Amino acid sequence: MIPPSWTPPTTPAFVPTHDPLTPARDITNQHFDTGDQVVVLKGVADGELWGDSMRVVAPSWHTPTDEDGWRLRDPTGGAQTYVTAHPRYLVHLSRHCPDCLIYLRAMEDHLLPKHTGPNTLIDCGWYSTTALGQLVHIADARSGR
Repeated sequence: MIPPSWTPPTTPAFVPTHDPLTPARDITNQHFDTGDQVVVLKGVADGELWGDSMRVVAPSWHTPTDEDGWRLRDPTGGAQTYVTAHPRYLVHLSRHCPDCLIYLRAMEDHLLPKHTGPNTLIDCGWYSTTALGQLVHIADARSGR
């Protein structure tokens, strides 16, 4: 039995997990607007999806995919306050969006059965940040970029 005072680790466990959904997601740059609050899903925490919450700032070219992306601001700051991401990585938090809700449900159905333990914090290992401040999914990573 886990003692009541036990809390999940602040650093997520790195558990590489296949992501068949994000690379095939068909979301265009126009789906998001400046000011939208979004999340980039990264894994599971205590039986729920978790990720990095950010605010959409401005359109930006996403070099790793050679497609239109968005410049995002991380309100918590940290090593990199601003990053650029492809729209298929993003999920609306600021409004109930049918497309994003369908994607969230599919991610829950895919991930939650794999990581069911209580008090867990799992990073599925899908994203990295390039030297140019570009958030890139492992399916989009290209050498030299």
